[in-house]
Amino acid sequence: MGKRSRQRQKNQNAGRDDRDSNAGWGAGYVDIVKENKLFEHYYKEQGLVPEGEFEEFMEAMREPLPATIRITGYKSHAKEILHCLKEKYFRDIQELEIDGQKIEAPQPLSWYPDEQAWHTNMSRKIIRKSPLLEKFHQFLISETESGNISRQEAVSMIPPLLLKIEPHHKILDMCAAPGSKTAQLIEMLHSDMEVPFPEGFVIANDVDNKRCYLLVHQAKRLNSPCIMVVNHDASCIPTLQINSDGRKDILFYDRILCDVPCSGDGTMRKNIDVWKKWTTSNSLHLHGLQLRIAVRGVEQLAVGGRMVYSTCSLNPIEDEAVIAALLEKSEGDHQPA
Repeated sequence: MGKRSRQRQKNQNAGRDDRDSNAGWGAGYVDIVKENKLFEHYYKEQGLVPEGEFEEFMEAMREPLPATIRITGYKSHAKEILHCLKEKYFRDIQELEIDGQKIEAPQPLSWYPDEQAWHTNMSRKIIRKSPLLEKFHQFLISETESGNISRQEAVSMIPPLLLKIEPHHKILDMCAAPGSKTAQLIEMLHSDMEVPFPEGFVIANDVDNKRCYLLVHQAKRLNSPCIMVVNHDASCIPTLQINSDGRKDILFYDRILCDVPCSGDGTMRKNIDVWKKWTTSNSLHLHGLQLRIAVRGVEQLAVGGRMVYSTCSLNPIEDEAVIAALLEKSEGDHQPA
């Protein structure tokens, strides 16, 4: 790998989306000073938060992130896991009291289909005080290791939902590792249990060769024939060709997930390093890469297709500015949904 390729990979890894991995069921006990005056000044000036609500916004950023899980697999299998969770654990947890306080049972995410995603504010300290909660915790660990449950942040589950996947869609996941969103895409392809082998497929790409093995692991546990993992720089991912009636045609994708490397300043509730290391230069350095990846994405989008661009950053330089530049370059060929 040449010097420029190594630098490109280093830049993409530096801002990788950290939302796929969940902070866990309760954080550690080390007290961290959650302050960054430059961050506060910058976002006050941006005016993203309604007037009079900025202090409330900052307090919310200092709160621990609720732990979330997503039940993985195809519909029939996922329903069995959900039934087990409800009947064996959630029902008893609702009646549980610790130190005179009633424990709030895990709650489903109202916007996620079929109650397949749940969140809880239970800390490790509370879990250790109850044999029932400890048993529940061990069940989650076991099911996560076997691939039946993914510990995935709620916000990470949103982009695949917005793609509105159908079984015949050809899908490109441009910056896919570690692969929780890729797994969602595969599951959506198989949403119709009457179709054992969907026409569509997912091509999952990542610039980091080692992280591609995580993608392979995610795909393997779903036993789907509809996934291919590739290892390219997303900003110049090659065009593929397919055989169609004896001739070679360029492959255009019906759906593209463009979840680009970012500064990650929207992850402050779990990523403590952001409080200490955030500067305005983080986003400025990534904007060009993000735009190049987005441009390469729309170049491979089929007519009438949909691309979802996402980051875990609050910064308009990484979000609105990228989309504005992309629309300007497209000269009317693409429209925001």
